[in-house]
Amino acid sequence: MKKIYSLLLILSFATGGLMAQVKTTNSPLLAKGPEITFESLVIDYGTIEHNADGYREFKFTNTGSEDLLISTCTGSCGCTVPECPKEVIAPGQSGAIKVKYATNRVGQFTKNVTVNSNATNGTVTLTIKGNVLPDPQ
Repeated sequence: MKKIYSLLLILSFATGGLMAQVKTTNSPLLAKGPEITFESLVIDYGTIEHNADGYREFKFTNTGSEDLLISTCTGSCGCTVPECPKEVIAPGQSGAIKVKYATNRVGQFTKNVTVNSNATNGTVTLTIKGNVLPDPQ
């Protein structure tokens, strides 16, 4: 019984020590790596005319400490076509994910763009929404 108690005591100290290391603000695990920070995760087109300009941009900055590389940008359907930068984004540099929505589709819409990169903050989901008016003809 003393062995089990001793083992539990040792494990609790070891675990407590690890938790303290993770919470430290100077931890290299928290400070290293690329991080993608968007100005906004949602773009609202509002109410727009049929066949209006469907292009919009999600602006972002690499707020991390290493180069950011965006591997893929995927629209949730064929009516939402994203274009992501192919070049490396250095720390402190900015870029944009360009999105084109097919504004020949009438009615309200909410679509997503999934951005995959080497960022430490993981996969990001961007949203576009709005309402396309009917063709006046």
